[in-house]
Amino acid sequence: MRCTVFPVSLRDEFYLFAYAKGVFVSGLRISFFVVIVLVAGAAYYYLTLPQEQVFPDGVVAGNGRVEAVQADVSTKIPGRVSEIILKEGDLVEIGDVVARMDVAQLEAQLMRARAEVLSAKSQVEIAQAQVAVARYQLELSESTLRRAEKLLSRDNVSRESYDITATERDVARAGVASAEANFKAAMRNVNAAQAVADEIDTQIADAELKSAVFGRVLYRLAEPGEVLGTGGKILTIVNYEDIYMEIFLPAHQAHLVNVGSEARVKLDIWDFGIPARVSYVSPESQFTPKQVETESERDKLMFRIKIRPDQELILHNIERVKAGLRGVAYVHLDGFPDPDWSTFLPDMPPEALPQDSAGTNDS
Repeated sequence: MRCTVFPVSLRDEFYLFAYAKGVFVSGLRISFFVVIVLVAGAAYYYLTLPQEQVFPDGVVAGNGRVEAVQADVSTKIPGRVSEIILKEGDLVEIGDVVARMDVAQLEAQLMRARAEVLSAKSQVEIAQAQVAVARYQLELSESTLRRAEKLLSRDNVSRESYDITATERDVARAGVASAEANFKAAMRNVNAAQAVADEIDTQIADAELKSAVFGRVLYRLAEPGEVLGTGGKILTIVNYEDIYMEIFLPAHQAHLVNVGSEARVKLDIWDFGIPARVSYVSPESQFTPKQVETESERDKLMFRIKIRPDQELILHNIERVKAGLRGVAYVHLDGFPDPDWSTFLPDMPPEALPQDSAGTNDS
């Protein structure tokens, strides 16, 4: 095979050189543009990256959410639901009537029990009269026996007649004892009948269901007309007297937290700190491995801490209280100076404070 070689002119060499230079310059421009984009992206990421907040010495933080104890309003006796006064979202005070059960059958039983009480009291009056009759008979037999003793001493009466009189006296004594025993039994029957009436009366009172806590109705679990058994749930109430935030702290921090330690709660929806205190420190660690042998495993030991806001603040902001809100709790550790909370947490606005606390804060 023959290979033909074409000669390259000077003009062709110039064109080839110009083309190669253009490609090189274009490559430089693209590389420079890529570098600018990368630098701008890195700067934006750095500027928008959340910076770790620095706390004063002796203050630690933990994430958590607002928790509230839930209380169920349940039936004590089985029956039909007659009325439910509250609906979901209603605020309820301690002792408020929230529902009523049908008590028609119980009221009939109460009338019968009260009639039995009256009947038992009548038996007491009869037994009391029998005691009086028995005592009169005893007095009569004792008088007869004393006269018989005098006659016997004068031989005016036979020994047999005297023995009969003495026996009648003994029978009269036994009659008094029997009448008094019947009287006591009748009194006990009255107490028993009254106890039955009181029990039914208590059941009628229990049919009027009352709230044992102060809070807000979370769920309405039954409707009027439904028949519920013993312990049937009617309402679930969020207890506003037991609101807290639960966080977890590592062992090297938790051992410096005491019940009553000062704290602040900052919710995600607000930018200010809510005064609070530690109400519970778990005596046992959480997430505990079966065998803690290495230091890295010991660092994983976490202790449960409960932070409870001031109750006056909760009552003052009762319409804003919501369980489930997330946020951060800041805790003051034992052995460190009292922190200035306002340096990293804004104070609560005056309208969110009770009147006394607001006046103190303004001064």
